[in-house]
Amino acid sequence: MTPAINSAKHAGIAFHVHDYAHDAAAESFGLEAAEKLGVPPAQVFKTLVVKLDGKQLAVGMVPVDKQLGLKQIAKAAGAKKATMAAPAEVERATGYVLGGVSPLGQKKRLASFLDASAERFATLYVSAGRRGLEIELAPNDLMALSQAQLAPIAA
Repeated sequence: MTPAINSAKHAGIAFHVHDYAHDAAAESFGLEAAEKLGVPPAQVFKTLVVKLDGKQLAVGMVPVDKQLGLKQIAKAAGAKKATMAAPAEVERATGYVLGGVSPLGQKKRLASFLDASAERFATLYVSAGRRGLEIELAPNDLMALSQAQLAPIAA
């Protein structure tokens, strides 16, 4: 059990866990997840951590076939600038390794933003806290559990 799965269980929401054989040679962990689960890449969201104005960290969740718009997440967060956070900072703040960062059950509660395209789907897939493990849940449940705001943050 990962902290992400425990978080969903504790909240009492409806969710499904999907396990697949992760290939360490995969170029994109997110696209690999979509392919192995047989779902559209637009429905699988990657969790990325940014640094706002060189100070605080924030989480952006975007479809695996899109890029996180740094200007868009900065604007959504009310910051002037966003840059990708250093891997060590990401792992320290979230408690997860890169490629398995979940928006749920993180060590520190970070400001979180979910791309507005999520509204098109009844369920989304996000990392469940390790490579090869995804959790499927409703966008509203993801937003409630991660305290995320909906915003157009994909570039």
